Amino acid sequence: MKLHHRILGEGRPMIILHGLFGFSDNWQSHAKKLAEYFQVILVDLRDHGHSDWSAETSYQLMAQDVFELCQDLKLEEIHLVGHSMGGKVAMEFANQHEDLLEKLVIVDIGFKEYPMHHQHILAGIHSVNVVNNKTRREAEKQMSEHIESEGIKQFLLKNLYWKEKGQLAWRMNVAVLERDMPNILAAVEIDEIGIPTLFIRGEMSNYILDEDIELLEEKFIDAEITTIPEAGHWVHAESPEVFLDSLLSFCLR
Repeated sequence: MKLHHRILGEGRPMIILHGLFGFSDNWQSHAKKLAEYFQVILVDLRDHGHSDWSAETSYQLMAQDVFELCQDLKLEEIHLVGHSMGGKVAMEFANQHEDLLEKLVIVDIGFKEYPMHHQHILAGIHSVNVVNNKTRREAEKQMSEHIESEGIKQFLLKNLYWKEKGQLAWRMNVAVLERDMPNILAAVEIDEIGIPTLFIRGEMSNYILDEDIELLEEKFIDAEITTIPEAGHWVHAESPEVFLDSLLSFCLR
C-alpha cells in the first residue's frame, strides 16, 4: 500500500510512525524541530489519517507498507522512530529489514502481547453521531460520557473531519481496527536485533515494566532504556522537551 506521508527538512532520513488511532499530524511540532537535523518523513499508517483503508491490518502488513515507502523514496541508513503501535511496526520492520536501519527508537511499547484495554476509547468513538451532529462540540460532549481524559478526547477528535456539510466522518478505519484489535495487541516475534536501539518509556506508564527490560535487552542486543519522569504513555506529548533531548542525544551520536 502507498502510504500518505510528508517530508520536512534535509539530510539523513528519519521516519516517524504514530500510534493506534493517531496520524502524522500528532508529530508535526516535533518534526519541525527534528527537521533541523534530519530529513523527517511523517507517515500515516494504513487505516489511519490520509492513507488508504484496507480489508485487514497486521504488523506484517504495516511493516511491508513502510518498506514499500522506503523503496519508493530510495531510503537507507534510516533512523526509525515509532510510538506505541507504531513502535511495534518499527520492531517488525527492523526484524525484516535491519540492513536499511541506522538506529531504532521505540517509544513506550514492548514487543510482548498486551491485554485489551481500549474498551472505553472504542465506546467513546462509537458514541459520536457523525451523521446528525451540527458541531464538533456535540461530538466532544458525546465522547465525554465514556472518556474522562481531556488529552485522549482531543487526540481522538483530531480524526474527525467534515465529509460534507452537516456530516462528520472519521479519518481512521474504525471497523477494521476494532475487528483486528487482536492483531494489534499481539506480540511481535523478534529474532535478534543488532542495531543501536533506544527505548523511551514514561515513568507513569505501564507499557514497559521493569520486569520487561531483561527480555528487551536479550532481543535488542545494543539497547538503551530511558525513563522520562512523571510522563505517561504519550510521553512525547507530555514531556516534549525532555523527550526531544533524549531522542536527539541518541540519534546524533
